[in-house]
Order: sequence, then structure tokens, then C-alpha cells
Amino acid sequence: MKMLLPRFKQFAFSLPDRLRHLTRRQIVLAVLAIPVLLLLYTLALIPFTPSISDLNNVRDARPSVVLSADGEELAVFKRANREWVKLADISPHVVGALIATEDHRFYQHHGMDLTRTVSAVLHTVKGDLQGGSTITQQLARNLFPQEIGRKATLKRKLKEAITALKIESVYTKDEILETYLNTVPFLYNAYGIEMAARTYFDKSADKLDVLESATLVGMLKGTSYYNPVINPERAVERRNIVLKQMVKHDKLAQAKFEALKKMPLKIDFERQIETLGPAPHFTQQLRRWLIEWADRNNYNIYADGLVVRTTIDSRLQKMANAAVARQADSLQRLANAQWGLRAGWKNKNKLVQAFIRATPEFKAAIEAGETEELALKKLQSDEAFMQKLHDEKTRLQAGFLAMDPRDGQVRAWVGSRDFTQDQFDHVQQAHRQPGSTFKPFVYGAAFENGSKPTDTFVDRNVEIPLGNGAFWRPTDGGGPSGATLTLRQGLMYSKNTITAQVMQLVGPEKVAQLAKALGVRQSKLERVPSLALGTSPVTLKEMVSSYSTIANDGHYIEPVLFTQVEDRNGGVLEAFRAKSPETALSVTTAQMLVDAMRGVVDRGTGTSIRSRFGIQADVAGKTGTTQDNTDGWFILMHPELVAGAWVGFNDNRVTMGDSWGQGARSALPIVGDFFQHALKSKVIDPQARFEAPSTAAAPASAGAISSDEDNPSADAEPMQGQGNDAAPPPDNNYPPEESRAIPLNELPPVPPIGYGPASPPPPPPPPPALRQPDMPRQEQNVQRPPIPNDLMPLDSSRPRRPEFYRPPPNAAPDYPASEFRAPPEPR
Repeated sequence: MKMLLPRFKQFAFSLPDRLRHLTRRQIVLAVLAIPVLLLLYTLALIPFTPSISDLNNVRDARPSVVLSADGEELAVFKRANREWVKLADISPHVVGALIATEDHRFYQHHGMDLTRTVSAVLHTVKGDLQGGSTITQQLARNLFPQEIGRKATLKRKLKEAITALKIESVYTKDEILETYLNTVPFLYNAYGIEMAARTYFDKSADKLDVLESATLVGMLKGTSYYNPVINPERAVERRNIVLKQMVKHDKLAQAKFEALKKMPLKIDFERQIETLGPAPHFTQQLRRWLIEWADRNNYNIYADGLVVRTTIDSRLQKMANAAVARQADSLQRLANAQWGLRAGWKNKNKLVQAFIRATPEFKAAIEAGETEELALKKLQSDEAFMQKLHDEKTRLQAGFLAMDPRDGQVRAWVGSRDFTQDQFDHVQQAHRQPGSTFKPFVYGAAFENGSKPTDTFVDRNVEIPLGNGAFWRPTDGGGPSGATLTLRQGLMYSKNTITAQVMQLVGPEKVAQLAKALGVRQSKLERVPSLALGTSPVTLKEMVSSYSTIANDGHYIEPVLFTQVEDRNGGVLEAFRAKSPETALSVTTAQMLVDAMRGVVDRGTGTSIRSRFGIQADVAGKTGTTQDNTDGWFILMHPELVAGAWVGFNDNRVTMGDSWGQGARSALPIVGDFFQHALKSKVIDPQARFEAPSTAAAPASAGAISSDEDNPSADAEPMQGQGNDAAPPPDNNYPPEESRAIPLNELPPVPPIGYGPASPPPPPPPPPALRQPDMPRQEQNVQRPPIPNDLMPLDSSRPRRPEFYRPPPNAAPDYPASEFRAPPEPR
């Protein structure tokens, strides 16, 4: 190395002198060496260009298709928003304009036009930059942008030429034209001539006239610069150049050109939105999985024509979409009234300021050196900004999921009200407090621990120590009554005080373990007493899956989204089956829960399922509402289908109103509407029955059983987010069964029930009578604690003095006497 360095320096110093004294022979050899070196460099680039098989794959490319269980198309996974059309279905004016303008010797060359290439080089040397790419070369660049590149370099031009020669060896001229016209971009997410024709002229490609064809072909020189929407003058100028080229190459008569060049643009612009399909959130989940599957198995989801068969039932999906849309639109009107710019929004100044501080505009203002006070003042005075922020924060959202409990197959999935406005999936991504819909897990843990639905607890003040001198004191809207209630009644009427005592009995650890076994497997559950009232956030998918486990006699089946993947010819590449069921609950316990939750629908907080939607099938369910009506939930179980809905705002600082935000008013109508149509169309069997023996739910006593559903303002200290379901206020659409009550001494005796698979299914009970709109019955005001004389017995038209539970004089209470609060005397 030490010897070579001096020699190299000596050669470098002598090089200028040698170049000045080159011989003619040396000059000739140097000139000849340039093309030889260029040829060698070109040959070296061949392995780094697309192969012949790649070109064949492009020609035969088909997007993947997602099908429902009943064979309907749910989605098509395309690389771009295009619709492929045959060359015969493209206006001949387009083809004529393209060839005349971009490559008039298209049919004479084999991928490269040497004459045009040399001409372009000479013009470029003179300072007049010109493109010399043929249509085939442009196609190579459009098909393989990453492999070829787009920078104006010698390397790119050589790779482009090599690929063009390969294309000419594989494709016919017509195939080249067809592929080019179907892949070229035209702005506004429109790829290909068909989407361009729809976007700019609201017609198909075969209907384009000469002027329209020239306008679109003219855009190819620079789509943004010659955009006819925002640069109409440039577009007209470029269009006329294209027309002139058509005259020059005998594609258009001179006289016609003279008439056409004076014509104005007639743009009929409309963005072409990519078709999302009926279940966009579901298919987005599926797309992510399919990409991983295809990578593992060496497939391309955008080119290999895969067919994915899913578990979605297109009929149920359509019903779910309609139910969510109807109820969410109705609730949005109430939200607009409550959170109007001149109403609730204006009165929540601190909250609105917090919203503003979280916006990119506010952060940008602070980074620019403005003070917080000045930035807030400026943004609050910006009407457009405030309107946009208001609309974003006060847009109500909803999620819905339905699945078959027998095999875990998901039948309907609605992730939000509108995928184009909110891609966030409220089925699988959103973690929200479930409120009282979590309570069945508490009672299930108790039943599994040996308790019976007929076991009793006293409705009393509950104080649960949390350590360090802190206590948890859950309450219900009407306060404790001292009534003795069965566990079935506690769940039926969603009693916080009873549920808290049951939680004390079994412990948070067992409840959390059971919830996980049932289906809450991704969310973290806090092992604290308030878990009983649904304070740990979970997903709607987890809750519906858990209820499906209960409906399936306690056997958990992991939700199934797809059944098989096929190739383009229908051959099965891989089939998927549900995993083996896992026992989460004993059959006996599961049937106890189902029977207790029948009471929620028959006598408890979910009676609108019967009274408003007329559903007489064997169903069971549970409502749920969280603190301040932040979240509304309802889940309904049928032997063949379990469906649940959540309603709320994306920002949980925005809450729903007391009169409409409870689960019974917000989420239940979505599920009720869905089941009503599913049963009416017999997509599910109206006669199907659970194996669980059925027992008529015992009503509650007047004044004694005040469900936490009856007062949405009920709270518990010091925990937040406790269950707080409120029955709907009385109207003709919502009969007041939620608060119906009779004295305890009139309760019918509860017969012993035998649970288990060996019990034969009982005959179906007679359908409950529907309350007629012209037969209103006075109902307690759900906005205040119940007053006894506000309650009406079922069989009388005048008030009856309610009877309250009072312990016998000599009986030892199971809680300190100081905790007993006597009810108010009737007026």
C-alpha cells in the first residue's frame, strides 16, 4: 500500500499532461469505450428490473374479495380506487388522443422510440428539456414505481427502457394501451380512465366525447398543473394542444378542430368515494389479518384474487346498520339540543377551554410564542374553528355487535355511525366502562360459589372498607329501603346495594377471574369492590362474547370472523374452525343467570324489549349506564343470537342527558330494533328456547325496590363510573314497567327451580299483554327518589298505601341499627 500511493499520486499529477497529448488512436478507443461501458452498465441493471413473471402477474392481477356467509360481497381489497375496463369499453377518442399526443409511432416501435429519444437528448442539451418516453415506458414507470424510481437520472431511464422492452415481449399493443389507461392516476384518488371519466364528467369511459377525451389526455403531462377543476384556463390550453396533435396525425379533421377549440370546459366534477361495503370496520379488521396471512403464505392480497369467506350474515348486517342509524340520528337531535353552541356548550366554558387546549391549532399558537390567554381568545373568536370543534366533540357515537353463541361466529359488526367520519372502531378498539352490564358476572360468581337465585339480602346502606380509612358506599337513587330482596330481584332491578353485598360475599378476585373466563380477555380489570358496578373499561366485543358464553351454557368460544380463504379458482387454501369450547361456568350456573336475566326483560329495566318492540321470544338481557350518563349499554341474549350496543361520545367528558342517556333509552332501542326485524324475517327462530327452566320474575314492592335505574343521578362515594341504569321516562312508546311495583306481602312464593341439562324444556309461556297507548299509568318521576304514593298497583286505578319492610321488634338485624333509614310516610 505504501508503494502504490506514491505511484497513484505521480499518475494523477501527470494525467492533465497526458490528456493534452492524446493520440488519434487513443481518442477513438476512448469514444468507443463509452457505449461499451454503457452497455455493460445496462446489462448489470437487468437483474434489478421487474421479471417476466412480475409482468404476467400484473396482467393477471385481481383484487381480493371478502364475502359474507350468505355469499354477498362485503369488500374488495384494491391497491387503488380504480375500476378496470376493457379497451373495447373505452371511447376511441381517448385512444386516438393518447397516441397522437404521447406516442404517435406507438405501433411502429418495440418499447423505445429511438428517433424520439435522440431528439429529446438533443433538445435537452440545448436547454429545452423534453421527455422522450413512449407509452410503454410510461407504463413501466406506472406499474413499478419503486423498482424503477421517478428521479430524472440515467439509471432510471435505463431501467425504464429495459422494463419497456420486457413489456413489449409479453403484452400485445392493445394490452399495453388497456393496462396504461387503467393504471394512470388522475388526482382526487381516481386511478384509470373509468374513474377519471366519472370524477370529471360524471359518465363512463365509453361515453367520453372528443373534447372530454382531449381534456383527460392533456392532464397526463401534469395532472396538478392542468387540473381542470382549479386551473381551467391551463386545462383548455392543453386540451387544444391535444386536439391540434390529433389533427396533425389524422385523428381529427381541421374544420372540426376549428370549431372545437372555441368550446368551453364542461366539467361535472364529483369525487369518487371508494366503496366501503356494509361492514367497513369489520373488513378493516379483516384486512389487517389477511395481510399478515398473505405474507406468511407468499400471497399478494391486491393481485392474487383471494376470496375470503366470513361469518357475517348480510341480512343481519343490513338490519344492524339500519338500527344504529335510526337510533343514533334520533339521539343526535337530543344531543344537539343539550350541547348546542348557545346552550350546554356555552355553559361549559372550562370544559370547552380544555377541548381547545388539546387541539393542534392551540399547540401551534403556543409554539409560535403566543400566551395561553391570547391563544384561547383568538381561537374562541374563530367561528369556523369553534363550530368544527363543537361538531367533533358533540357527535354521538355507537357500536353494535351480534354473534351466534353456539359457534362464536360474528353475524353483524357496526363500529361507528359512519366510517367516513369516524374510523375508530367502537366494537373492538373503544374501552368504556360497562356499568350495570357487568353485574351478571358478580351474580354468576355467587351462583358458582353456591348461592341460589332465591337467596336474600337486605336493601341497606353498604359501607365497604378500602384500607387507609377509606370506604366505598354504593347507593341507589331512592336510597335504601330495608326490603329483603332475592338475588334474582337484585339483578333484575339492577340494585347497587345488593350487588355490592354480593361482591363482598365472593370477592373482587373471583369476579375478575370469572369475567376473564367468560370473555373479557384483553382488558385489564381492577380487583377492587367497585368492579361490581362496572368501573373497569372493557370493549363491546368482550362483553358480547361474555354474554354469548352465558347463553351457551357457560362454554366460551372465541369469536370467529372468517371460515376459509380460497384462491381465484375456488380452491381452498386454508379453512378455519372455532377453537374447542372452554368451560367458564357450570351449566347450572349459566342457566341460573339466564333465568335471572329473563326477569330484566320481563319485569326489570329492559321491559321495552317486550312493550315497545313486541318481542315475545325467549330472551334475556341487561341494561347498563355509567356515571352521569357517559355510556349507555344493552345486551340481549337469544338461544341463536346475542347482540349488544354501546352509545356515547368519543370524549367521555361529554355526557348524555338524564332523560335519554340511560342504557334503556339510548342503547336498548338499537338492539330491540335489530331483534324485531331479525325475528320477523325469521333469520333467527322465534320459537327457539333456552334450556334454562323459566320462572316468572317476581315484581318488586312499592317503594321498597327502587332500582338504581330509576335515578340517573345516583352516585357512590368515593368511586366513579359505577353502574347507574335508569328506566325510560313514561310515554306511549316506553310503557312504565321499569318502575312497576307491588307490596312485598303480595309477592307470589318463589318455587324451587331445578337447573341442569337434564331438565326438559318447559312449554313457552303466554306472551305478556302489551300496554295500549290510550291506557297510561302514573309512574314515579325517574329524576327524583320515588315517592310511595306516585306508584300505582297493576290491578287498581287508585293509589294503594305501600308496605315497607321493617324488621320484627325482637329480630337482631344483620347490620347496625343506626344504618337503618326509615322510609318517608305516605302523603
